[in-house]
Amino acid sequence: MRIVKKAEERKNEILDAADTLFGQKGFDGTSTNDILEKVGIARGTLYHHFKSKEDIMDALIDRYTVRLLDRAQAIALDKSIPVIERIIRVVMALNISGDGESSKEIMEHIHKPQNALMHQKIHKVIINGVPPILTDIIREGIEQGLFSTPFPYECMEMVVIYANTVFDEDLVTMTDEERGQRVLAFVCNVERLLGAESGSLMDVMGMFGGGDENDGQA
Repeated sequence: MRIVKKAEERKNEILDAADTLFGQKGFDGTSTNDILEKVGIARGTLYHHFKSKEDIMDALIDRYTVRLLDRAQAIALDKSIPVIERIIRVVMALNISGDGESSKEIMEHIHKPQNALMHQKIHKVIINGVPPILTDIIREGIEQGLFSTPFPYECMEMVVIYANTVFDEDLVTMTDEERGQRVLAFVCNVERLLGAESGSLMDVMGMFGGGDENDGQA
């Protein structure tokens, strides 16, 4: 008997199947036939939900990034966490090599050479989506006298772009010693950008194991 499923349920089944296949075979190595066979649907059903394999990948990226940004936003809004600690926690929430099933899935996908396009698109979302979240925390810190900068958004934009470029192993190859030196320089310069007390961000980073948290940034 033919099983009719709701559109959203069927769409998620297709995304789940593509998620698994892209991880196993890469985006280029996965055909629409592979997806059809895994889900057990007709080609017309697939194209009813997605026009192309590219559309499926875009939807997967949307699903990943919504999870990441929602997690970061939830932390940013938690006033029970001190401002400086909240900044570090937001950055850690975007560390896709961290704990959590979705984090591991993203890491597996985007750091494969065949999924370079997915990597690039996630970078774009993070660079556009994260600075506003961090900016709200910085403004709160300015009100508390912790920071002094007339450019809170621009500072956070610089921070996010640098962190997601230099600390990305696909773009910049470093030894452990070089990475440690970059992290130290990064934190010191962020303090200067924000007009923060020297050592204030470093002290909080120490609570989370120092610069190791930057490994695997998207």
